[in-house]
Amino acid sequence: MAVTESEFKGNPMIVLSQGDEDRYPFQFGLKKAKLVIEHIDAIKQFIEKYSKEEQE
Repeated sequence: MAVTESEFKGNPMIVLSQGDEDRYPFQFGLKKAKLVIEHIDAIKQFIEKYSKEEQE
């Protein structure tokens, strides 16, 4: 996964992509980055819960 930084209307953005060919990378700013960090445990639980269901 490639991680880069960009800017939107003068605000810093982090951009997460699955590689150079990713047409729609995931990007967000500082407020949402802080929100992700604040709730990282819930996000990890979400991934664990639904990753198990995909394997069944």
